[in-house]
Amino acid sequence: MALKLSWQKQYSDKDWIYRTNSDNTARFILGVKGKHPIVCFGINPSTACPEQPDQTVLRVEKYAYIHGFDSWIMLNLYPQRATNQKDIHPTVDIKLHKENMNSIDYILSRQGLLIWAAWGNALSSHKQLLYCINDIEKIVQQTNCRWVALGTTLANNPFHPLYRGKGFKLYDTPLIPYSRS
Repeated sequence: MALKLSWQKQYSDKDWIYRTNSDNTARFILGVKGKHPIVCFGINPSTACPEQPDQTVLRVEKYAYIHGFDSWIMLNLYPQRATNQKDIHPTVDIKLHKENMNSIDYILSRQGLLIWAAWGNALSSHKQLLYCINDIEKIVQQTNCRWVALGTTLANNPFHPLYRGKGFKLYDTPLIPYSRS
């Protein structure tokens, strides 16, 4: 069993939203149910699951509760699990992409959600994922959801919650409107 940190809520199995493919090489959704969630988009999932959150998920969860959200949902531009971003498929697996879009559509269909863009500069080195984000933006345009970020890199990519450098105070930083254009 994973260690519960002082700010963490205790979840039962029925609280989790968790969807992977049959061999667990892709994760489409990780989060908890609530009435006022924040939806965070990373580049791709690592090994995090309900029983074992990774550092990104722990920071997203803590940020959500500190800033008044009752829940959080982690989605990704691309669903392939890879602990090293160099291992991301060099071309988009269309079947995985379609399953990911169905999951994203399911989550964002709630309308009016705040969507935290948090993929960092990894998008710059994975141009094949521009195809994915363009499809995600089509879904977002059909909803009343809004993109926000912790700020942007020089390449206009949204900051990742783990990689802001020494002295960055994640939980004191407000989310601001974000647009790729």
